[in-house]
Amino acid sequence: MRHTPHYIMKDPEEVKRLIRENPWATIVSNTAKGLVASHYPVVLEEDRDEISIVSHVGRPDDRALELGQHEVLVIIQGPHGYVSPSWYGDGPAVPTWNHVTAHLYGTPEILSDEENWRVLTELVHHFEDSVPHPKLLEDNEEYGRKIVSGTAGFRLVVTRFEARAKLSQDKPDVVVDSVIDNLAHGEHYSSTELAAEMRRVHGGAGADA
Repeated sequence: MRHTPHYIMKDPEEVKRLIRENPWATIVSNTAKGLVASHYPVVLEEDRDEISIVSHVGRPDDRALELGQHEVLVIIQGPHGYVSPSWYGDGPAVPTWNHVTAHLYGTPEILSDEENWRVLTELVHHFEDSVPHPKLLEDNEEYGRKIVSGTAGFRLVVTRFEARAKLSQDKPDVVVDSVIDNLAHGEHYSSTELAAEMRRVHGGAGADA
């Protein structure tokens, strides 16, 4: 990850927020057979001071990733999108891509069967509780445990992270306002999530009248 000073995120709380709001992660492991990547949802453990996430993989991904044997990289991708130089006004400019991304490093701890069940029931609650008629693992525990037995749960306590929020921090206010307006309301390359992230970082710049 490029370490441009304008864009580096150092605050662990900001990384936690990014994980909380963007739980779909890419897990990358440098195994004896080469690089292996998988994609799974992760949940932030809110009761821990450090950055700690829990998740699961379907068997035999645990063996393919060599989970628990060495450090892995977990990539969290927040809002991102194309920024056209035409939004900058007059003068020379080039295209770019704004984004918020975190790279999390640590060695996974493999969960026991019971803790994996607990984590997966909490994961289902995390997403299902907001729907009108949630379906939970414990509603049919025999079936739920059968499904869970085909997974391997893990906890990753993050030992180091690299995070970047590239959101036009190096541009003048008039350009920032234009970028946000085009992302929020433009006909091409609109991204309301990226516009909202830029407003947050720029202190409400480009807010709707």
